[in-house]
Amino acid sequence: MKSALFVLVSIAAGLLTGCGDGRSSDAAKGTNSASSSSTPLSAPADYLGAMGKAQKTAVKTVDLASISQAIQMFRVENDRFPNTLQELVDEKFLPRLPDPPSGMKYSYDSKSGTVKVVNQ
Repeated sequence: MKSALFVLVSIAAGLLTGCGDGRSSDAAKGTNSASSSSTPLSAPADYLGAMGKAQKTAVKTVDLASISQAIQMFRVENDRFPNTLQELVDEKFLPRLPDPPSGMKYSYDSKSGTVKVVNQ
């Protein structure tokens, strides 16, 4: 009963929020100017573009996590950060250095042991 009431209140709130003078900004609508120009015909292309971007982000995150973990394991065993990322491979902490996403490269700071992906 409570969940049905919650649904009705949510719907009513949505309807009331939608009522207005029609001059709401893109920020209030939760959209940006790029997505406001999309049409039902461009939806498949927009979706595929978003999926490609999400996959690139996921790969970048997983690769950075594995490299960061290898850096920490190296530090525990050697009481220092590796001088280069290649040293992780040479010392068998990684089987190979993962390829960065296209158009990007790894930036490694051997003093702090941090690695990030940056544009080339």
